[in-house]
Amino acid sequence: MMSTEAAAVQALLRRIGPVWASDINSHREQVVQAYTPLLEAHPLPGMLLSAELSYGPHARQCLQVYQGTKGLQAQRSEALQPIAMFVHGGAFLRGQMNSNAQVYGNVPRYFARHGFVGVNMEYRLAPEAPFPAGAQDVGLAVDWLHQHASKFGGDARRILLIGHSAGGAHVASYACDPRVRPARPRVAGVALISARLRADVRADNPNAAGVRAYFGEEAWRYEADSPVSHAAQLNLPALLAVAEYENPWLDVYAAEFCHRVGLAQGRIPRLLCLPRHNHTSIVAHLDSGETSPLGEALLDFAASLPPCPG
Repeated sequence: MMSTEAAAVQALLRRIGPVWASDINSHREQVVQAYTPLLEAHPLPGMLLSAELSYGPHARQCLQVYQGTKGLQAQRSEALQPIAMFVHGGAFLRGQMNSNAQVYGNVPRYFARHGFVGVNMEYRLAPEAPFPAGAQDVGLAVDWLHQHASKFGGDARRILLIGHSAGGAHVASYACDPRVRPARPRVAGVALISARLRADVRADNPNAAGVRAYFGEEAWRYEADSPVSHAAQLNLPALLAVAEYENPWLDVYAAEFCHRVGLAQGRIPRLLCLPRHNHTSIVAHLDSGETSPLGEALLDFAASLPPCPG
C-alpha cells in the first residue's frame, strides 16, 4: 500500500505536471521538498560516503564516492564493481551535487544499492567558467577516476557517465564534441537525462540567461557549440531519457539528438519518456522506494556495456 507521503507526492506530480513550464523554479522546489522525506525514509544500510575529494584545483572541482555493502566487499576482495558517475544540472549558473541532504546524492546512492560504486560530481559554473569548461571538468573527473577508482573498489573500465539537464549538456559535449572528447573513450557509456542538448535563447526558454552565461552572447556560435550538432560523432553506447513534463524543448532536442545519431549509425540510441514525471522528479525519485522504469532501464543499460579500452 502506498504511504501517505508517497500518495502526496503523486498528487503533486499530477497537479503541477501540466503547468510545469509556467514556473519551473517554484515547481522544482516543491518537488525537491516532497521527495526529501521519502528519500530519508529509504536509507542504504552499510553505505560508506566519502568526504569531498578534489579532482582539480578549483573549489568546485570535487566529487563524493558512495559505496554500498557490495562495493565495500569488492574493495576488500579486489573484485571491482562498475561505476556510475552523476553530473547534476542547474542551468549552467547554479546547482550543486548536494542540493540538500538527499538530492542529488540519491542518484549515486541508487547505484550503490545495486552493486556499483556511485560518484556524485561537482563542476565549475558560468559565467566564471564558460563553454566548454563543464565538459572539460567532466573529463578531469573521469581521468581522476581512472587513477583512483580501484581504491574504492571501482572498475574504471566500466564507468557509466550520467548527466541531468545542464549536466547532461556537459556529458554530451564530452562524449561527442571533438574539441573536448578524448581520442579514445574513457567511459563505457553515457546516459543523458532531460539534457539541454541545444543552446537556445528562445522566448519560451526560462533558462535563457544560463545559456547566454555559459555559451556566450554571440548567438551565431550556438549551433556549433550545441551538443546536438556533434551527435553524429557519438562513438559510445548512449541512453536518453526525458520526462512527460519537461522544460520547454528539451524533449524535442533529445529526439533530434537520437535522429542525428540514427542517421549516422543506422540505429537510434535508447530513448525513454517517463510518464507523469517532470524535469526534476525524473531524477529526484530515484532511490525513494518508488518503482522506477528509469532506474531499471539504467541498470539494464549499464549491464549491457562492454568495458572501455581507455
